[in-house]
Amino acid sequence: MNTETHQFQAEVRQLLDIVINALYSDREIFVRELVSNASDALEKLRLKQLTDSNIYQPDKPLEITVATDKENKTITIADTGIGMTEADLVENLGTIAHSGTKKFMEALKQKQEGGADLIGQFGVGFYSSFMVADRVEVFTRSYEPEAASLRWSSDGREGYSIETLAEPLDRGTRIVIRLKDEYEEFSQEYRVKELLRRYSNFVGFPLNFNGEHINTVQAIWSKSKSDVKPEEYDEFYQFISHTDEKPLSYMHFSADAPIALNALLFIPRRNPEMFGFGRVDANVALYCKRVLIDAKPEGLLPEWLRFLNGVVDSEDLPLNISREMLQDNSLVRKISDIITRRFIKHLEKLAKDDKETYREFYAQFSRYLKEGVVTSWPNKESLGKLLRFESTSTEPGETTSFEEYLTRMKEGQTAIYALTGPSRSHLENSPYLEAFKARGYEVAFFTDHGDEFVLDSLSSVDGKPVTMIDRADVELPALEEEQKDALPQEEAAALEEWLKGLYPDKFSKVTLGKRLVSGAAVALQSGNDMGPEMRAYMKAMGQEVPESHPQLELNPSNPLVKKLSALRTENPELAQMVADQIANTALLRAGMLDDPAVLAQSSQALMEQLLLK
Repeated sequence: MNTETHQFQAEVRQLLDIVINALYSDREIFVRELVSNASDALEKLRLKQLTDSNIYQPDKPLEITVATDKENKTITIADTGIGMTEADLVENLGTIAHSGTKKFMEALKQKQEGGADLIGQFGVGFYSSFMVADRVEVFTRSYEPEAASLRWSSDGREGYSIETLAEPLDRGTRIVIRLKDEYEEFSQEYRVKELLRRYSNFVGFPLNFNGEHINTVQAIWSKSKSDVKPEEYDEFYQFISHTDEKPLSYMHFSADAPIALNALLFIPRRNPEMFGFGRVDANVALYCKRVLIDAKPEGLLPEWLRFLNGVVDSEDLPLNISREMLQDNSLVRKISDIITRRFIKHLEKLAKDDKETYREFYAQFSRYLKEGVVTSWPNKESLGKLLRFESTSTEPGETTSFEEYLTRMKEGQTAIYALTGPSRSHLENSPYLEAFKARGYEVAFFTDHGDEFVLDSLSSVDGKPVTMIDRADVELPALEEEQKDALPQEEAAALEEWLKGLYPDKFSKVTLGKRLVSGAAVALQSGNDMGPEMRAYMKAMGQEVPESHPQLELNPSNPLVKKLSALRTENPELAQMVADQIANTALLRAGMLDDPAVLAQSSQALMEQLLLK
């Protein structure tokens, strides 16, 4: 046997100190690193087999074996991959004792000084084992037929030795880690098994642990869709989601540009946030070459997609030396953009080709689409087209879309008209509808909490503005038939002036207009005012609610308004009480009456005047 001893140079010892003590926040990460290295070694051999038939032990299966020994406080990780020669051990074992060391140190210094990102594979993952080890031994035999069997050994402090063994080894590499006392937990079967299933369950080769084949679920996201059966999608979803249910829908795709990635995303059948579980986090894990990088990567998906389950795997991920943090956040944003656009396309196809499944999806997850409209400016119109709602043109319970609405618009109609409220029945009795029904305009009904924010954020669809019909600045064409029996213009003008004097601060504007057909009056939201829902939200949050400046429009053809005009001169006291009742009722129906007691007081005063005097 021949043994050679090598001393680490000063900068190599410094680098080892950084790797062991500074780069990894979790000691357990060494298991993932070594299994990943084993998978790489197997992949290199598989590629070599395609072009070279002269390989040592050609029939030996490609696999990874992990074993623990609690009594001797060791963990062993072995592969039947490409193996290493003595030159490989000196030069390429983690590239730490190679010329890359200097390059790495320079890059690390730049990173610490706020310079360029530390990108590249410097192979230091192997040395993470020294975080937990007293000594590491590497037994290896190269795929080359005439290669020697070697043993590499180091305590990670002064240097390492390479010994040529007399007894031949099988092809591949076996790493034996003799654990420090304080880290003997990594010789416990339950502990290592949990780590292997968390980080390495989807490596592309059989993974055997203490005699058990544990990675039985395949990384089907890396396969072609045509090679995956529907039941395999269901089984994979159930595995990653810890459920017995099948997914409602799934999206499986790969992309080559601008980033190479494979993704498999599932829509669950139920929305846990609807059942009082609070805000959930997306269950979409980030992998690189089937090795888990982050189970819950921050920023991988926008917040409105947090209901998804699945996997994203990209070979283009520039990882930092520890693989614990993505090095280039801009790349994560690019991945996020790709996934978001693809998922929106998936929903569009689902809505078109499988209306029943989309109906189920919308019943559970519409709030997330609406959140996306509010928070995702680049995608708001695409998401807006996925919204569903009832309208004056649909039967109760039947929904439509903005795209369908646009096909029914009247000639000359310049806007999409919408109204928010607690229910369809409430909206059907809204005084705002009169003018739009009379002109044959369809009005979309939105009845969910927060819809006012959504429509304000959406603003337009296919160039048509989405307009709330309770706003004062809505312009409508004249009716073909003018209002009949309206107050003469002179009387109408006098009534307007009287009402303006009566409510100089209550309303920013009082008019007798043509918006109403039968009702007496309607309160309108001025352009810069907050809507009722926003005001209620601020009030509930204990915030100061700014003053509103509603406008009041009366119907000059309404009998009550015409009677008010006469009372103005005949009985001013009663006229004011009637005006108060009309104004407060209009504010109440518009959701703008902050204190309902005001209406109760005006009602009581009016009844007392009529019945007791």
